[in-house]
Amino acid sequence: CTVVAGGIFASGHIMTGGWFLGITALFDVLDGTVARRTGRSSTFGAFYDSTLDRVSDGVLLGGLVVFYATSPVHQSDALLVITLLGLVGTFLTSYTRARAESLGLDAKVGLLQRPERITLLSAPQAFFGLALNGWVLAGIVTLLSVTAWITAIQRMLFVYRTTTAQGEQAK
Repeated sequence: CTVVAGGIFASGHIMTGGWFLGITALFDVLDGTVARRTGRSSTFGAFYDSTLDRVSDGVLLGGLVVFYATSPVHQSDALLVITLLGLVGTFLTSYTRARAESLGLDAKVGLLQRPERITLLSAPQAFFGLALNGWVLAGIVTLLSVTAWITAIQRMLFVYRTTTAQGEQAK
């Protein structure tokens, strides 16, 4: 469903994409809960869900990259770069958490988690679309980009503080 939402964003139908993402995001939120409550959760299922979440993040922000690269009205090199930085920051946020967990650390710290990112990509777009000549969307994309990088840095600092407090040296 998020792949479709990313395609809708890419085609410039920002309000429709926001609504579609908002409605279908419920499935993404509930899948793990349903698996746990029905006794069907598994290690592979958690891995698979996390992997598909990265695909979703990439497609959603990738759709906005395409939008800013091709829109005859809203084409913007600056917003294209900001969205690309947001895409990298989002992946770095996920990577820092996963890498910390592989080291036995719980790095669920940071300013913005995935549910908040999905909410910011869906609700404002659903209600405002390209209102104010696209400035609402531009503000959300900029906010997501900045907070993704802040979250990644917060997680790196968390791992640094935790490992140095345990007497390890940074490598």
